[in-house]
Amino acid sequence: MSKSSNPKGRTTIEVGTDGVAVITIINPPVNSLALEVLYSLKENYDQALRRDDVKAIVVTGANGRFSGGFDISAFGKLQGGTVESPKPGFISVEILTDTVEAARKPSVAAIDGLALGGGLEVAMACHARISTPNAQLGLPELQLGILPGFGGTQRLPRLVGLAKSLEMMLTSKPVKGEEAVNLGLVDAVVPSNQLLDTARKWALDILECRKPWVASLHKTDKIEPLGEAREILKFARVQTRRQAPNLQHPLVVIDVVEEGIVSGPRAGLWKEAEAFQSLLHSDTCKALVNVFFAQRATTKVPGVTDLGLKPRRIKKVAILGGGLMGSGIATALLLSNYPVILKEVNDKFLQAGLGRVKANLQSSVKKGKMSQEKFEKTLSLLKGALDYEDFRDVDMVIEAVIENVSLKQQIFADLEKYCPPHCILGSNTSTIDLNLIGEKTKSQDRIIGAHFFSPAHVMPLLEIVRTQKTSPQVIVDLLDVGKKIRKTPVVVGNCTGFAVNRMFFPYTQAALLLVERGADVFRIDRVITKFGMPMGPFRLCDLVGFGVAIATGGQFVMNFPERTYKSMLIPLMQEDKRAGETTRKGFYVYDDRRKASPDPEIKKYIEKAREMSGVTIDPKMAKLSDKDIIEMIFFPVVNEACRVLAEGIAVKSSDLDISAIMGMGFPPYRGGIIFWADTLGSKYIYSRLDEWSRMYGDFFKPCSYLAERASKGAPLSATTDSAKSRL
Repeated sequence: MSKSSNPKGRTTIEVGTDGVAVITIINPPVNSLALEVLYSLKENYDQALRRDDVKAIVVTGANGRFSGGFDISAFGKLQGGTVESPKPGFISVEILTDTVEAARKPSVAAIDGLALGGGLEVAMACHARISTPNAQLGLPELQLGILPGFGGTQRLPRLVGLAKSLEMMLTSKPVKGEEAVNLGLVDAVVPSNQLLDTARKWALDILECRKPWVASLHKTDKIEPLGEAREILKFARVQTRRQAPNLQHPLVVIDVVEEGIVSGPRAGLWKEAEAFQSLLHSDTCKALVNVFFAQRATTKVPGVTDLGLKPRRIKKVAILGGGLMGSGIATALLLSNYPVILKEVNDKFLQAGLGRVKANLQSSVKKGKMSQEKFEKTLSLLKGALDYEDFRDVDMVIEAVIENVSLKQQIFADLEKYCPPHCILGSNTSTIDLNLIGEKTKSQDRIIGAHFFSPAHVMPLLEIVRTQKTSPQVIVDLLDVGKKIRKTPVVVGNCTGFAVNRMFFPYTQAALLLVERGADVFRIDRVITKFGMPMGPFRLCDLVGFGVAIATGGQFVMNFPERTYKSMLIPLMQEDKRAGETTRKGFYVYDDRRKASPDPEIKKYIEKAREMSGVTIDPKMAKLSDKDIIEMIFFPVVNEACRVLAEGIAVKSSDLDISAIMGMGFPPYRGGIIFWADTLGSKYIYSRLDEWSRMYGDFFKPCSYLAERASKGAPLSATTDSAKSRL
């Protein structure tokens, strides 16, 4: 699957003196298979078959890439009906099966770089495949809510066997050329500079019967006997239902594979074509395509990334603070080969911080993701420091000390003294206003928030926080570093909680409000987990710890007093030596293996908190449906996301979709927080919040942005002139 940026995608044909026609797919950057590319492939194929001077055919891709797959930007057009959909089976049956595979002239795919999705499906229709050792081959269509639609569900099992093909499709994981040859997916592996010559010779060898002429669709030697095949399919279904209980399309793939085994490959192709059409129009596909484009759009920031600025090279980075966050950030940078200086206040803390980084890297070695040699080389890029002497030649600093304003102000005044004038001064603060942090410096144009999520070397999101004074060059530099350390960077404005924590502060507060009025703690967590979140709000409080929950909650109470729900439940529990998972007691109790069990004892704290809030049990709360719980927990989050948009804190709604998915674990197959809200409609969300605000107070009161959208029946995601751009 890939995104096309070139509307003039095409294929070319060149016939050599050896009688081999080389058909090349051209559609930069990854030679995606836009519809016009597929039509051109058919035309050139037909031409090669007609021509007497052509004996055999090689299919390849331009610029060292075979093809990244079907053009994803066409999905929206096909879903919206702005582009006419080819008739079902046109590509999988007419072009690839009845033209390419059934040709009277042999064809060989010459694969370099990548052959993913439709790209691999084109290659599998050829009579042989030659690949380079590091080429990536795979069928990742499920990541977009669809299934391989160009015959992949039928050919892959026949080339690599049923179990391996299901694993490749269900996990969307590609294999490299070297593994592909062992699996039988490709016939030989050669270096790039020998690829075309080898493929041409192979095609002629097929013609001369020196190499087998194989139509993958009719291979049977890799398919297990029916009884065994049914067991494998049954096991795959059980696994899929357990791992993705809310998703239908992985099960559809298994059904389509089964159809081909039971009724023959041709029947399988028709079932695949029919399934592709229906999945293309499913909510899941629309949601996942939204995520695909939203993720790629986070690096486009009007007024910043369109000024023609080039990122400066960051050669050395310093981190202040070797705690959980500092050591995680250091690890992320080291893994992308940035030399790092880790500074601490004393030797004891420094050794602990260096130890944490080392342990993070060692866990990669243990998991087989890193060799011992690479581990030692990576670790050698790390240096500890107790003063600022080594800061004289750093290009970027990220401060990750405790959340204390005067301490941070002192640090930034020191950094201004010791670091070179071009050095970017970053802070990983999650709650403190950056203007306050830089108040005592003259360097506010190079102060920026680099807010990572814990654990920083694992979580994919990086919030880049700009103030009104942060220079565009510094933002461009940090966007580049974010990409290089494999994070998805989202640029946001400066406010309490930035985008993620601010959107999600009502998440826990709504849950506390429901519980004080009679809803069950553990039922709320079960319903929210079933909806697709990694954990419910109470289990999350236990994980982050009550100390953090109270500190961040306090920030919101202080800054947004009119709409925070002030519950004493968590402080009461903390007073009683319950602080979450670390003390083995929070809302749940934890055993030695950190397994959580509901704790009936919390009832007494809830009763006391209810008394202190002066609320009474509402009998309706005990009888809420799952749908009601989901809406009462998430609609306040949507409401706050609308405020973040209206204030110009976020550049666009798709950035909030990505922030919710990558920062909070919102289920990607629901498309993101605003995308999901738009599937329900602004009118409906407004009416529910309005009704609850009359019953339960201003916590639920819809904001003016939401009210304005609802009055017009407009989607929340549409850009608006009324959004103040405070950036």
